This record gives sequence, C-alpha cells and structure tokens, in this order.
Amino acid sequence: MSTIRQFAEIHGLDAPMEDSHSNTMDSLENREDLKSILPYLPLILRSSALLWPPAVVEALKSLARGPLHSNVDSGQVLAIAISDLRNSLSLPDSALHPSALNGYALYFDDLMSRDESEKWFGEVVPQLADLLLRLPGLLKTHYQNAVSFHGMETGLRLLESQQQGIVFLSQELIAALLVCSFFCLFPTTNGGTNHLQAVNFDNLFASLYDFHDVKQENKIKCIVHYFEEICSRMPMGNVSFERKVLPLTNRPSHISFPKANFWSKSSVPLCHLEVHSSGLIEDQPAEALEVDFANKCIGGGALRRGCVQEEIRFMINPELIVGMLFSPAMADNEAIEIIGTQRFSDYSGYASSFCFCGNYKDIKGVDSMGRRKTRIIAIDALSRVGKRQYTTECLLREINKAFCGFYDQSKRQHYENLFVDSGFSKAEFDEGIRNSLGNSMENLSTSFQSTFETSNNQPMRDNERKWNDHNVGIATGNWGCGAFGGDPEVKTIIQWLAASQALRPFVLYYTFGLETLRKLDKVVAWIISQQWTLGELWEMLVEYSRQKLKKQTKLSFFNWLLPSLYDDDDDPLMIDESFT
Repeated sequence: MSTIRQFAEIHGLDAPMEDSHSNTMDSLENREDLKSILPYLPLILRSSALLWPPAVVEALKSLARGPLHSNVDSGQVLAIAISDLRNSLSLPDSALHPSALNGYALYFDDLMSRDESEKWFGEVVPQLADLLLRLPGLLKTHYQNAVSFHGMETGLRLLESQQQGIVFLSQELIAALLVCSFFCLFPTTNGGTNHLQAVNFDNLFASLYDFHDVKQENKIKCIVHYFEEICSRMPMGNVSFERKVLPLTNRPSHISFPKANFWSKSSVPLCHLEVHSSGLIEDQPAEALEVDFANKCIGGGALRRGCVQEEIRFMINPELIVGMLFSPAMADNEAIEIIGTQRFSDYSGYASSFCFCGNYKDIKGVDSMGRRKTRIIAIDALSRVGKRQYTTECLLREINKAFCGFYDQSKRQHYENLFVDSGFSKAEFDEGIRNSLGNSMENLSTSFQSTFETSNNQPMRDNERKWNDHNVGIATGNWGCGAFGGDPEVKTIIQWLAASQALRPFVLYYTFGLETLRKLDKVVAWIISQQWTLGELWEMLVEYSRQKLKKQTKLSFFNWLLPSLYDDDDDPLMIDESFT
C-alpha cells in the first residue's frame, strides 16, 4: 500500500485517486506541483525530463571519482569547485555571499582536523556528488509516486499561503536537496516574492568567516556530521511537511478562525498540564507534538547567525531545513507541521554557548507511512509587541495561532461539534463529544482526573502514560518569551487553552528554569481544583489584560489570579518592565 493511501485512511479520507499523468513522465511539464517549485530548483526540465546541465554532470562525475581524479582535497579547492558548479548553472556571483568561499576554506582547512579532512574529501564528498547525480532520478521517482486526493497534492511543490497542503518526501530525496544547499546550487533570485528563506549554506559559512565564534562553528559541525551519517548509512524513511490553515471565513470541511466570543463560551474542560522545570522539548518521551518557537519564515536564522530554540532544532534535525525551500511565510492563521525528521546530533548549551556533542542515536519509532514519530509544529509568536500583547486583538491572535498548530485535522468531525455560532452548555458539549468519540473522551477525562488526584500534578510515570499512547499531546515551553518579548505567564495559559480546545490529552510544559514560572505547577493545580472551563479561564485572562492595559495592576498574571500563593514572597511578583 502506498504511503499516500495510508495517509488517506488514517485521516478518514477516501483512497487517493491517481491522476492519469501521475506515473507518466511524458507529461512532467503539465504537472502544476512541479511548475510551482521548478523556479526554485537547480535542475532544468527538457524533453519531459529533469536534468542537470551537461557541464554540471561532468563536474559531479569528476567529484564522485574522488580527490585523486577531481583534485578536490581541501577547503580551498572545494570553494573553487563550488564556484565552478555555480557558473555552470549560470548562477550570478552577486547571489553568493562574498565571504562564503573563505568560510568553506576556513572550516575544512583550519578548523577540521587532518584525519577528519582526509575522510571528508576522500569518502564523503564523492558520495555527496554521486547523490547529486541521482537527484533527477530521485525526483522522477518522487513524482511518479505522488498522487492526489480531494484536491490535496503530495508532490514537491510550493506550499502557498492560505492553501492547506502537504508534501511527502523521502529522506533520501531530502538528503540530495540538502547537498544542493551545501554546494550553494539553489537559485536565489525568485525567493523574495513568496517570502521564502534562502536555503543555500553560503551565509552559514560566510558568518563563520566574518564573525567567527564557537556557536557558528558548532552549527556547521552538526551539518557536516549529518552528511557523514547519511553517507555511512542512508535513512530510507519519509517526512511530511504540512501547511495548516484556519480559514478566515467559513468553508466546508474546514475549521474556521475562531472569534473572541467563541473562546469566552467554550465549555471544554482543561487538559492535563505537566510542568518540567528542567529538560528539553526534543527529549520528551511521550507521543507529543513538539512546538518549534518559529519565525514566520520557518528556520529563522538557522542558516545565518541565529542559535536559539528554532535554529538549534534545525541544526540537530537538518532535514527540517528542506521545508524552507517551499514554505512561504506563515500568516496569522497558519502553522506548519513536520512529521518524520530524524535527529542526528547531540548538543549542549544555548545561543552563544551552543556546542555540538557528537552523534545522537534517534530511537523514535516509525509510523505506517515510514515517518519517524517525531512531530514538530512551527508556530510564530507576535514579536516585540510590548504592552500591546495584552489587547484582546493580540490575545486572540496568539491563541488562534496556537490552536491552528495544535488541532488535528483527523478529528475535524469532533471539532465541528464545538464550532457553532451560538453558545453551548456543558451538557451539550458532553453529548456532542460522546456522539463523536463514543466513551473515549469520558475515559480520557477520567484518566486525567485520576492522574491529577494520585500525583498532585507530578510528572506521570511511564506506566501512567499507557492510556494516551494513541492520543498525541503537546510538548512546549516559553513560546515567544525570549527576544520576542512575550509575557511567559500569559503565553503559558494561552497554549494550555489552545491545546485543550484542540482536544489534546495533555501538555508537557518545559519552563527551562525560568524564574517567572517557578510556581507554575502550584498555579496549575489550583486552577484545576477550581474546575474552571476553558471559557472561564479565558475570561480571567482577558480581565487581567484589561486591567494591565489600564494600569490598574502591576502584578503578574499568576500573582493577580492567586495572590495567596505569593504572600510569603519578600516582594510581590510584578510584571517585568520589558513587557510594558
């Protein structure tokens, strides 16, 4: 059974219907998916075939035969080879960062040990060249196997804004595309109109040369390690990239962008929230959707000088980088979900202290479509909005952004019971959910309550996780609370509300030791004890924000909500001035 057919069955869709041209290469030029992405690929389409120009083929064949034939045995000569390949593709010199080639020479000649360099040029570079030679064939196979169902294509294409869509790629094809990035072969002149990130590695290596620091060198070590690993053993799984959209207007078969009164009226119970003061999102052990604190253009500064949460994730899971090739900037009602990427590198530190720590053995299981069970959701928070983040408009934007990322399209029927123009009572909610899910939701709520009562909101043990094996939760943290200037307490509640409305069974919240959230577990326990609905907690957040805007309080949200919890503190917990 094809991976697309399995995807259709899992998501409750009809089996895919193959178009007459799907497996016929003589009509490649008629494929709309290929037409949309072709301007961003280094290949040419000629006589119904994807090809490298002849000069590129000869150069790659020479590289594939090894340094004794190609003479590419150092970073300096590699830089010349990259320049020659770009010239053969008629790529302008102005499109390449002027310090890039110096960066390649610096890394491979000065920063890499002699033994590592000999292995790189003797074993790895020839295999990378061979992989590039096979790229046209890999793409041919990809489009032969790509089919459509209900108008939803799966072939490599531009995932255009405001259009729900998904792309399935093999890890081998992703590897070949990333080799194009390494050799800086992607044309870059057309990306601006679609707000696409540059995917060539020229800025990554140029930054090493211009602003040499430890973190930049270690980012490149992650990339180099990835190439060494795939040349040692090519992974043969699949990765999916999905643009999720909450339509701004009502549309059949879609959940629309919720309005403010919807959140106020919601009777959905709050899901379980488990607080972790240490640990990392990517190390979470559960079946959970891991939040990428994204830039609106996914990847952020991964291929430049950035080295915070999103950029680090793109370095240790380099297959994420390929999504930058075909994913335009996210609008307020969009998110990007990526399933199946493999982690290759271990690391320590953060930002300036980031350090590559060797190989990482990824032991995540594989689903029926050959995707590793690593689910990542990219959602971009509002940036540097200061006090304006407390306006209802901004609160609504953030909760809807999180909800867009957290909701599961396969549960569309269940959501439709919740998304009605009029309000609904708790009894109506329970009845609608039971009709859709049978007794599973009731059993799930019982499990939440049992876990809470027995553990007092302490971390669940492995045997306590068994009940949610088939229910994917959310693993997140201080989304938009660093350089973006978000209020950590407000953002915590927003994500909790969004996950609950999305019918997620649990949230694993990693505070990264943030002092502001030191009592989060106690606040959560108290809120749960009040048996508030989602709408009631939302109204509390809105009222606090109203008072904050009117300068009627300087307290933090948690202190405002539960002052008795902070009575023993030496000083009342105030909102950090950076939030105002």
